[in-house]
Amino acid sequence: METSGIDHDEDRLAELGYKQDLRRDWSMLHNFGVSFSIISVITGVVTLFQYGLVTGGPGVMSVGWIVVSFFTLIVGFGMAEIVSAVPTSGGPYFWAAILAPPGQEAFASWITGWFNFLGQVAVTTGITFGLANLISVTATVGTTYVPTAARTIGIYAACLISHGVVNSFGVHILRFLNNSSIVLHSIGVACFAIAILAKAPTHQSARFVFATFYDGTGDPGWSVRASSAYVAVCGVLMSQYTITGFDASAHLSEETLNASWSAPLGVLMSISVSALFGFFLIISLLFSVQNFDTTVDSEVGQPVVQILIDIFGNNGAIVLMVLVIVCVWHCGLFSMTSNSRMMYGFSRLPSFFNKVDARFKSPIRTIWLAATLSFCLALPSLGSAVAFSAATSIATIGLYISYGIPILIGLIYPSNFRRGPFRLGPLSRPVAVVGVLWICFISVVFCLPTANPVTDQTLNYTPVAVGIVATWAFGSWFLWARRWFTGPVRQIAAERLGVDVAEPGALEEAEATGILGKGDDGTKI
Repeated sequence: METSGIDHDEDRLAELGYKQDLRRDWSMLHNFGVSFSIISVITGVVTLFQYGLVTGGPGVMSVGWIVVSFFTLIVGFGMAEIVSAVPTSGGPYFWAAILAPPGQEAFASWITGWFNFLGQVAVTTGITFGLANLISVTATVGTTYVPTAARTIGIYAACLISHGVVNSFGVHILRFLNNSSIVLHSIGVACFAIAILAKAPTHQSARFVFATFYDGTGDPGWSVRASSAYVAVCGVLMSQYTITGFDASAHLSEETLNASWSAPLGVLMSISVSALFGFFLIISLLFSVQNFDTTVDSEVGQPVVQILIDIFGNNGAIVLMVLVIVCVWHCGLFSMTSNSRMMYGFSRLPSFFNKVDARFKSPIRTIWLAATLSFCLALPSLGSAVAFSAATSIATIGLYISYGIPILIGLIYPSNFRRGPFRLGPLSRPVAVVGVLWICFISVVFCLPTANPVTDQTLNYTPVAVGIVATWAFGSWFLWARRWFTGPVRQIAAERLGVDVAEPGALEEAEATGILGKGDDGTKI
């Protein structure tokens, strides 16, 4: 059966003009595990739990998670069809180029790439800055330590440095750390949630968990200034930010057995299982809240830590928070891995960044570029009370727009979209329409202010960051990039010759050995 699957994979790649050269030894379960680990429900839920409680409360957090999971699964179905049709290791900007009509490949790739670039930098910021906050808050339990914005930025810098060092010099242990991350995010998170439910002295009612609305966005809150619906739609950021990163299953498609089926199923399984795990984690925490007012206005400044203190005491809370911190650290590590590889592969970065360390086989310069840009994106936290939620909004918008553009292109130009064995039949176009509309909806909602009154301390700078990148992407294209940027044509040609373009230095080595010719100007395209 496995031999038949491998033959089918090779035949499908041959039809696309690709040569099978990567070793296919990853099962569907392993493919799913990578995406599941990167989604990391414990990272999004714990770091944004405070945001969820004050922006809609328990009802929006629980019901909102169900709604968001449904629409994210719709987006996942749209992506799954693309992955089944084009089972290669390229990212969203790569798919956009392949699906775009003749003459528009470079433009589609350029715009998609820049939004993915924005999302990658912001998601690394959101994860690692959230990690710094958790470390800072945990350090206050039972001590006299007082967290400040400057101290948190210092911890954040140290976390980024640790991720940069491991990515630069510890590439050989990344696979081991990935396996340990999968265990932590499955067994570890399940045990964490069960322990909370089992140990909690009292439990909240189902009405509290599923029907309690709370507006802590200001005095008065946005439910008064605008409406309760306004607060509710803004409150789903926690859920939507958490379920990102499922495109990782697609990047492993060329190394996965029976990829035309396994990769799309890996995408859908990672979303579905993450949705279930995340829902269980959320309701475990909400049912175990001992005092809502004390939890929202916690002295330690973090409601999850307060819940753990109320249930387990200081020492028990610290032990469980160490588990959470280790999970979030792993998530941040692999976010930087993905971030740096995307920067390395996309577009024409200045030649200074187009270097791979000969000894460690890693793109060290783009790793530290990713760390630097992520650090800079968090600097507004020194003078902004909503910097973290803004970073997560930017990440969500950037990544989902980059997911949506290939789906939209396939919808508008169906003649270029030759579907693989995983297909939705007559539901294909309706699913694509709903998925794209949902992405448009959240892209607008997450730019809205969430704290009242709006001041320089509470301004949501998401539209500023997204607007700058959008202006740059479109403006630079029409001013000069269209004259020289040809899209990932070299990467496409390399993959067709069996070169793993996701491997740093593989493209340059292929050119140096004569496997792949150079562009007309002698540089990588």
